Amino acid sequence: MDNQKYKHHFITMIEAGFIAVNQADEDSAVKLFKAASLLNPEHALSKIGFGYLHLCKLELKQAVKYFNEVLAQDPENEMCKAFLGLSLSLNPSEVSQGEVLLEETKKEAKDPMIKNLASSALSFVSKFIKKAPTPTQGAASHK
Repeated sequence: MDNQKYKHHFITMIEAGFIAVNQADEDSAVKLFKAASLLNPEHALSKIGFGYLHLCKLELKQAVKYFNEVLAQDPENEMCKAFLGLSLSLNPSEVSQGEVLLEETKKEAKDPMIKNLASSALSFVSKFIKKAPTPTQGAASHK
């Protein structure tokens, strides 16, 4: 197959893959990200897509693996930093590391949507991840 003939479909496949993830259509997302990767193997968006898929499924170790692979090649990838920060923040033993990355991304990102993602993720972590248990939740854990 002549990949060059279809290279211009790369971004469309990536976007469709992210939409498939958001629609909980894992099979289509995997196929779209794999196809995009065949068209442009060096581009980070396919790996970010796979990481995002795992993040949405709360498969945090797998998500972190993909995001770290991308950042090893492209340490300035703002989208990847934000997703990695969120992935780490959802893991109780790595919350602080995730928050640091999210704060850094919120301050330094050039893309306003990435800044907003990092800010929303920090707010979520503060409200739901770091929140102390209510008295009834605390009592339930002592039974």
